[in-house]
Amino acid sequence: MIDISVEALPNIKKERGAMLKKLGISTVYDLLNHFPKRYEDRSRKKTLIECFDGEKALVKATVKSKSYRQVRKNLDMVKLSVYDETGKMEVTYFNQKYMYQSIREGGEYLFFGKVQRDFGKLQMVNPVTEAEQKNTGGITPVYALTKGLSQNVFSSFVKSAILAIDLQTKETLPEYIKRKYQLCDILFAYKNIHFPSNEQALKLARERFAFEELLFFELGLLSKKSNNSLNKGIPFTDYKIVEKLEDYLPFKLTNAQKRTVREIAKDINSGKQLNRLVQGDVGSGKTMVALCALLIAANSGYQGAMMAPTEILAHQHYDELCKYLEHFGFRVGLLTGSTPKKEKALILKELKEGSINILVGTHAIIEADVEFKNLAMCITDEQHRFGVNQRGKLFEKGKNPHFLVMSATPIPRTLALIMYSDLDVSIIDELPPGRKAVKTLYANEKDRLKIDEFLKERLLNDDQIYIVCPLVEETENTDDSLKNAVEYSKVIEKKFPGYKVAFLHGKMKNSEKDEIMMRFKAGEIKILVSTTVIEVGVNVPNATVMMVENAERFGLSQLHQLRGRVGRGEKQAYNILLSDNPSKATMERLKVMVKTNDGFKISEKDLELRGPGDFFGTAQSGFIDMKIANFLTDVKTLNTVMEEAKDILSKDPRLEREENQLLKENVRKIFG
Repeated sequence: MIDISVEALPNIKKERGAMLKKLGISTVYDLLNHFPKRYEDRSRKKTLIECFDGEKALVKATVKSKSYRQVRKNLDMVKLSVYDETGKMEVTYFNQKYMYQSIREGGEYLFFGKVQRDFGKLQMVNPVTEAEQKNTGGITPVYALTKGLSQNVFSSFVKSAILAIDLQTKETLPEYIKRKYQLCDILFAYKNIHFPSNEQALKLARERFAFEELLFFELGLLSKKSNNSLNKGIPFTDYKIVEKLEDYLPFKLTNAQKRTVREIAKDINSGKQLNRLVQGDVGSGKTMVALCALLIAANSGYQGAMMAPTEILAHQHYDELCKYLEHFGFRVGLLTGSTPKKEKALILKELKEGSINILVGTHAIIEADVEFKNLAMCITDEQHRFGVNQRGKLFEKGKNPHFLVMSATPIPRTLALIMYSDLDVSIIDELPPGRKAVKTLYANEKDRLKIDEFLKERLLNDDQIYIVCPLVEETENTDDSLKNAVEYSKVIEKKFPGYKVAFLHGKMKNSEKDEIMMRFKAGEIKILVSTTVIEVGVNVPNATVMMVENAERFGLSQLHQLRGRVGRGEKQAYNILLSDNPSKATMERLKVMVKTNDGFKISEKDLELRGPGDFFGTAQSGFIDMKIANFLTDVKTLNTVMEEAKDILSKDPRLEREENQLLKENVRKIFG
C-alpha cells in the first residue's frame, strides 16, 4: 500500500498529483515522508501586551469594528479593529472578502499569525482566524510546499495516506533495535510527526525517525568504508614536485596545508585507494591542497578531474590551476554546460588522447561522452558529497581513481568523524598569515541612516557590496516575499544612484545566477542584493561589505559562510548584521559573530546554543539534506547510532542475518 501512487488516494486527482510531483512526491511513501519543516504551537494564548514585533503568536481578542475596501482591480482589503483587556490590534486580510461576512462585530476570535509593531501599533496580516470555541489546532505542522498547494489541502492528503496505511504499515526497524532503544512503532511515528497529539508524542515520533535515518546513513557509510579499504589505489611515483611548487609560489603554504598534503601522500603510498575529506574554514587554502594533489597525479603520468557545483566556481578553479600548473608544463581544460560545441569536441578529443592533464568543470564532466585516458585523481566539492550518482559517475571515468572531497563547512572534529565516517578526515585549522580579519558589527533599524552613509563611503572608495535579504517564508507561496525583496532592491537603487545594482534570487536559473555573479566579479555590478546564500567559494577581492538583513533568520554557520564572501583582498572588510528581533537568543547568537572569526569555534557555539533536540518551531537545517535528523542538534543520537552501527557490522558485516534484513533493505534504498 505504501508504494502505490498518491493518485490512488481518494482526494488526490491528476492535477494535484502533478503539483505533488514538483515536491518529489509520487507515492504514498513519499507523501508520508515529506515531514513538516517546522511546527507552530497554536495552543498557548498570549495577551496583546505580551506580543513582541516579529514573533508568531496566538491571541484571543474581541472585534470592535470591521471595514471592507476594494483597493484596485484584483486587490481588496478587510480591516478589523480588535482588542483584549491589555490593548488593541489592527488585523488586515488581503483578497479574503469572505472574512467580512464571516466575522461579526462584538464576537470573540482566535488570531494566529506574525505580529508586527509599527509606531507602537500592533498589526497582523492574513492571520489564521477561528471562532474562540473552535480552537486553532494546538501543535500545527507547517510544510515546505509548491505554489497552488495550501497547508490545509496538503494536511488533508497526509490524513488520507495515514488512513490508507493504518493496518498494513510495514516496519522499517528490526524489533530488537526498537526494544533496545525504546523507540515507538512506525504507525504511531507517522501519525504524530504529522499530527502531534501533544509535545511528548511529537518528541517520540521525531526521535524514532531521526534514529532510523541516522542508523541507515551510518550503516551505509561504514559499509562503504569497509569496501573502500579493500580497494587498491593507483601508485604515484614523485612527490618532490610539491617542493618545487612551494619554491615557485609567491607565498608559503601553512603548516596545516603541508600536513594535509602529507596525509594525502601517506594514503597513496600505503597502496590503498585515497578516500579523504579535506575540511577547512573559509579562506584556509583548500584549493591549494587540491592543486598539490592534482599536480602529484599529473607528474606521475596520470590525469586529474575537479568538479565544482557552479560555472563561476569552475572558472575560478580553472584560472587558479592554470596560474600554477602550466608553469610545470601541464595542460588544464575547462568543461561546463556553456562550453561551445566546437571547443567541447576538441577538449573531449585531447582528454581521450591524454594531452589534457587536468579537467575542471561542472556536472558536464560526468556526461557519457567524456572519456579520460587514465584518470587517477578526482576532487569534488562538498555539494556533491552526497550526490551518490554524480560521485559514482565521476569514479567510473577512471580505474579505481583516488578521491578527495573538499568541505568549507567548519564543524567540530568529533562531529566530522561521525558525519563523514566513510572517509578519512583532514582538517586545515590555520589561516594564511597577513589576512585582515573581517570586522563584524551588529545594528538595528535605528542605525539605518549611519549604515547608508557608511555604504556610500565604501562605494566612493570603489568597493563592492553584498546585501542579503532572506525571503520571509519558503512555504507554499513565496511570491509576496519575492515582491518585497524586489521592492527592497529598488529602494537600494534609489538610495545609491549611479551605482549598478543587481538582484539575485533562488527562483532564477543557474545560468542567470552565474551571469550576474560573473558581472559582479568583473566589477560591473557594484551592489548585489540577494535572497539566497551567496555561492560558497566565489572570490571577489573588491567586495568589502556583507550586509545581512534579518540576520536572526540564519544559523551561525550560515552567517559565517556569508561573512567569508568578503575580506578576500587587501582592503579592510566589514560584516553588518541587521536585526530588530530583541529576543535574548538572537542577541546571544549575533554576539558570537561579533566576537570571533573562527569557524570551528562558531560551529561549537552553534551546537551549544541550539542544544540537542531544539527543533520546536525551527526549520530542520543540518549540514546534509536529511529529512528530519540534524547533525548539529542530534549529536547524542548520532553518537549512539554510530556505536550501534559499528556493533551490528562487527557481528554481521554484510547484513545477512535474518534480523537485519530490514536494515539491509533500507540501506540499499539510500546507497544502492
